[in-house]
Amino acid sequence: MSAFRTLEISGPLPGGGDLRFVTVHSRNLRGRGDLTVWSPTLADARPAGPLPLVLLLHGVYGSHWAWAFKGAAHRTAARLIADGLIPPLALAMPSDGLVADGTGYLRQHSGDYERWIVDDVPTVAAEAIPGVTADSPLFLAGLSMGGFGALRLGGRHPRRFQGISAHSAVTELRQLDDFMESPFAGADTVEDADLAELLVRRRLELPRLRFDCGTSDSLIGANRALHLELERHRVGHGYGEFPGGHDWPYWEVHLEDTLRFFGEILRNGRSGAGRH
Repeated sequence: MSAFRTLEISGPLPGGGDLRFVTVHSRNLRGRGDLTVWSPTLADARPAGPLPLVLLLHGVYGSHWAWAFKGAAHRTAARLIADGLIPPLALAMPSDGLVADGTGYLRQHSGDYERWIVDDVPTVAAEAIPGVTADSPLFLAGLSMGGFGALRLGGRHPRRFQGISAHSAVTELRQLDDFMESPFAGADTVEDADLAELLVRRRLELPRLRFDCGTSDSLIGANRALHLELERHRVGHGYGEFPGGHDWPYWEVHLEDTLRFFGEILRNGRSGAGRH
């Protein structure tokens, strides 16, 4: 029996593996929400236990289909699995709630977009993806606004996820104003809006963590500042800078870094949480 009032799953979409669209009625969204989900189809690609699940969060303007159809996330995952570079895993790529240009994955008067990601999306995936269960190891990653979401939600729910990764992350809510049509209103009160303070406060609980940014990205200064602040407080993390800007060519290339990072955690365990 489904945990949701309604759950609609498409047939397989072109692109390799089991790529599908899902629409679900979520109480946290106060209506319908969409996901794109993917899993490898080869029988010998299945792990012995529950299939690990990676949640990929999109940025402003985007939706659930962006990581697959602009970033080829499923193709990257399929290649790495086929080459034996990462263990088998599934992808869940949700919309953020689709309010204005972006919700920030925050709790707002229009819906609880945090609980949608943390609670609903893994539950939907367990119903929609064979091999994913309530016991599946969970990983969280995102780009731009989704990078902010991954770092913030991972920091707020450190025992929920085994690894966190962000690309070109927004590091403060006010930075969203540069991307939106009108200033970001967000929630009336945003808990843990200061990523550095949150990650420092939770440093002993955090799973393994990494983030990166392109050297031509307008957010490179903010990402460097976050990296230095985490170093100053000895918060274990990985940080990288690479050629590129705030665009899909950069994110498509460096998603591989994220998936390899998560694959390493799956092979070596969560031991060393907070260090990379």
